[in-house]
Amino acid sequence: MNLAGKRALVTGASRGIGAGIAKALAAEGADVAITYEKSADSAAKIVDVIKAGGRKAVAIQADSADVAAVQASVAKTVAALGGLDILVNNAGILRLGGLNDISLEDIDALLDVNVRSPMIASKAALPHLGKGGRIITIGSYFADRVPSPALGVYAASKSALAAFTKALARELGPRDVTVNLVQPGSIDTDMNPASGPTAETLKQFMALGRYGATDDIANAVAFLASAKAKYITGSTLTVDGGANA
Repeated sequence: MNLAGKRALVTGASRGIGAGIAKALAAEGADVAITYEKSADSAAKIVDVIKAGGRKAVAIQADSADVAAVQASVAKTVAALGGLDILVNNAGILRLGGLNDISLEDIDALLDVNVRSPMIASKAALPHLGKGGRIITIGSYFADRVPSPALGVYAASKSALAAFTKALARELGPRDVTVNLVQPGSIDTDMNPASGPTAETLKQFMALGRYGATDDIANAVAFLASAKAKYITGSTLTVDGGANA
């Protein structure tokens, strides 16, 4: 197993892509902490799956818009798992609306969760990450292509992560800690189901013509978290079925 002995925190991992990432890291040998906001039962099920595979797991309630809660989630992970080697900034929200229509509250929420939270979690993780540490953030392929005005603020929040990733990679390179960004395309989840009302429109963008699965993102993250990716940092890996080809 590529991640035996590693300790990981995956934010926003009670369902969807985050849950897939948490299970994939555990399958590679890592002990895993996950955060959730409201879905305590779903988070508990993910923990049970990981424990059934012989790894340690803990679920931590944390609102990713709350700075203190994000900081505390890192501290609780270190206490529960005995350290931290891998941080996956997965938590994110989607709010739609053109600039003329979107509310200030939605703009603030998108920036707080999608931009500030990964920065705060990464800052809190820095004292705990040793040689070979990993920070992996989950963005969106809409950072590179914005097919609708309603996606403008969301896309801006995700595109900010590319610059943050590059700068942090340079900052942490001397410590042999890598920092990378994964940009999922349309993945079949509760938030964006392959049978949803916009699915057929989105499929028209894709070279492969179909939605991805959570495993497609989870496997990419597990690779970047492993020693096999030790010379990859400051990079963006877009996993979108060729939607941005």
